[in-house]
Formats: sequence, C-alpha cells, structure tokens
Amino acid sequence: MGSRYGGLKQIDPVGPGGETVLDYAVFDALRAGFGRVVFVIRRDFEEVFRERVGSRYAGRIAVEYVFQSLDALPGGFTVPAGRERPWGTGHAVWCARAALPGNFAVINADDFYGADAFAQLGRFLSAASGPRFAMVGFRLANTLSEHGGVSRGVARVNASGEMLSVEEVHGIVAAEVGPGRRYSGEEPVSLNCWGFTPALFAGLDRRFPDFLRERSGDLKAEFYLPAAVSAMVAAGEASVEVRRTSSSWFGVTYREDKPRVQEAIGALVRAGQYPEGLWD
Repeated sequence: MGSRYGGLKQIDPVGPGGETVLDYAVFDALRAGFGRVVFVIRRDFEEVFRERVGSRYAGRIAVEYVFQSLDALPGGFTVPAGRERPWGTGHAVWCARAALPGNFAVINADDFYGADAFAQLGRFLSAASGPRFAMVGFRLANTLSEHGGVSRGVARVNASGEMLSVEEVHGIVAAEVGPGRRYSGEEPVSLNCWGFTPALFAGLDRRFPDFLRERSGDLKAEFYLPAAVSAMVAAGEASVEVRRTSSSWFGVTYREDKPRVQEAIGALVRAGQYPEGLWD
C-alpha cells in the first residue's frame, strides 16, 4: 500500500520515459538471464497492476501473478478478528511456492537494486542447489532516507562471507549511523534481494505456522522473510552466501524520496547504463 509513501509506489513513474522502479528491475533481470517474473500482489490491485505494469512486458518475458491474501494460511489457522495488515514478506513468498518450481530470486517491487545485483544473483542461481542461498548485501550508509526512519535487515557475516544472522531493525535514521554511533554504516544489509532454491519452502512451511501460533494475536506482526532465513541458518538447515554489490540502491520509502530517485536514475541513463526509452 505504501502507507508512508501515500500511494501505490510500484506504479509511480521515476524514469525519463515514465518508467517505474519495477521496470528497471525487470530490465536488469532480463539482461542477467532470468526468463520469467512472478508478481505477488493483492487481488484488489490486479486490474490496475496488469494494465499499468504487467502489460509492459508482453512479448519480452513470461509473466505470472500470485495473490497474497490474509486468508491464505496453513490448514487449521484462521484470520484473527481485526487483522487488516498483510502477513509480511515471508508470507508473500510462501504464497508463490506453487509458481516457483526451480531456482528463483526475490526482490521488493519498489526498490532499485542495479544491474550488478541481478548479475550476481543470475550467476549464483545458475549453479545453486540444495539449501544454499544468496543475499545481495548493500552498505547500510547508502540505504538511508533523509526524510525519516527506515527498516533494514542488518546482517552479521563471518570472514568467509557467510551470513550468521540477519536482524530486522525498524526506524534506523541517519543520526544513528557513522563513526562511534550505533552503526558504523559499513554493515551489509538485506533489502530483500535474494537468490533461493526451492529448499526455502521447507523452512517457510515449518516457521510460518510457528509464527501464527506465537504472534497472530498481534494484529500488526509480520512474518519477515529475512527473519525466517536467519532462523534456518541458526538451525543449520541452510547457508547463505552474502554477495556485496557495487550497484547503487535507491528506495522510495517516502514521497519526498522520489526526486532524488528520479535524479539518480536520470544520471544512470545519461551515463549510458540504461536506454532513455527502456522498452522502445
């Protein structure tokens, strides 16, 4: 919904030709060798999303839609009275499990990740098997907003580049980041840019019911994908390779972020990294 943004930011134009952030993600994914895109959306957005987003990719890449609904729950569970908020990113991916029989990447539709992030995921996924996953890690200091706090999955990484854990932290502001502060700014953070094999779903199948039993009474609690992956790592069920990227990340958490994102994308277009008319 983009409550802090004030609208459906996934379809808001930011490129010089009216492109959305999602257009650049699909463009970069195509260049990296991906052949299909699965959009996880709310059913009440379907008509506008198909018309204003999905139609752009006709003839370019296979498109499929999956609906994330509150009542899409494991057997034996029901939606608590008063629950309106979606169940979170872990639930969104769980809802798409039938559409993902092979290796796949997961991204947020409103984040600009850059070409290198998709290239790294493409290389990883071309050979990945079993419960071995990848996370593209962005430098925390480069992912903040000057207009308010942001939520980030802050990762702990060992010397071999393996993720030890990732903690979802809410409300990180620039004043907390820098030498001698809460965060140095060099921490790799998860912005939900992942590479997975289907082995992910066994972990989600175990942890989503646990989440519902423990936290469904909290009407705002969400089943976060980074937390579920971190729990799998802690239990020895999976390993995650953290791939740091040279890509620039841009986010539109707040509407005030949009001019900065437009200028940053415009600079990449002027530098020749993207064509001016992305789908011309």
